[in-house]
Formats: sequence, C-alpha cells, structure tokens
Amino acid sequence: MIGVGKIKQYSNVLDKPLSKGKQEVSLSAFAFLFSELVQYNQTQVDNISELERSRLEDAGYAVGARVLELLCHRDKGNRREMRLLGILSFVHSTVWKVLFGKVADSLEKGTEHEDEYMISEKELLVNRFISIPKDMGTFNCGAFVAGIVRGVLDSAGFPAVVTAHFVPVEGQQRPRTTILIKFAEEVLVREARLG
Repeated sequence: MIGVGKIKQYSNVLDKPLSKGKQEVSLSAFAFLFSELVQYNQTQVDNISELERSRLEDAGYAVGARVLELLCHRDKGNRREMRLLGILSFVHSTVWKVLFGKVADSLEKGTEHEDEYMISEKELLVNRFISIPKDMGTFNCGAFVAGIVRGVLDSAGFPAVVTAHFVPVEGQQRPRTTILIKFAEEVLVREARLG
C-alpha cells in the first residue's frame, strides 16, 4: 500500500521518546498563567520584597532545576558543564533560547567584583505585559527568571546569589532587566584550581 508506514505503538507514556521538535507555548496563554501566578502569590505575602524573593524566585528555582536536567539529558548526553564560563554561556545561550526563543541580549562580567556576572535583556518576557501599580514601587517580575537562573546554577554545582534589577536606558520608556549573578567563594576557588 502506498503511504502506509509502520507506526510504533507505545503502551506507556513513559516509554515515548523525548522529542527534539520545536515546542512553543502560546504567548497569551503564558502571559495569563504567569499573571495568575503573580496575583495568587501577591495575596499570600505582606510586602513586595517577600513576593519577589520568597515566592517568585522560589517558583523559578524549581523550574530552573528541571530545565537543567532536561537540557543535559537532551542536548549534552547527561554531561554537565564544569567550568564557570561554560555554565554561564550555557545559561546565556541554550537555556535562554529554550525558555524565551532567543539568546539573551548580553552576558557581561562585573567590573567592580571578580565574582559578579550580569545577563541583560532589553525586554524580558515576564516583564513585557506587566503594568506595575504605583503602590508596588519597584516590583520586578524578573525575580522569577532570576530564580530559574539560580536553579540551573545550583543544580549544576555553581551556588550563587541571583537577583533581578531594572536598569534605566536613555531614550527608552521601559528599563532593561539585568540578572545579577554573584557566585559563592567556593566556585571561584574551584575555578582557580582548575586553572
């Protein structure tokens, strides 16, 4: 027969192979679900700092740990990065592309401190559709992405403090978001030892 191919039947969903195809989520569906996440967590806290640090960042951390496992399994044959610049490049390019459909705008090393790196994004997806009321001050939904980055780094063995900050850009209405990564001392010692 023409056009009839063999289709393999799987008895269990766990037996199905992981596809490498392009997996996209509707932007409006993501925006709706993320706004619901923010609104729900807003009712559970007393202040903005707690919403950013305790709720959004923790939710992102869980996502980051799972993203690392998935990407290491699919793309790297269960191997992980061992070097500092390797893991930063992995986050800046591979993780960002899987999550946001493009590589991050920039990855920079801090000029004042040896242990600081910054990932900057002109228009971070989680901040794109958010309008912040005046009473919420400097609330930054980028804390969710900072949590994702921290989850990836911690799970890969690079403990760090990761925070999200708005940085004003001259001539633009919306500020860019910078994810500031400050690595633990043990990471720098290990990196120096690996030479």
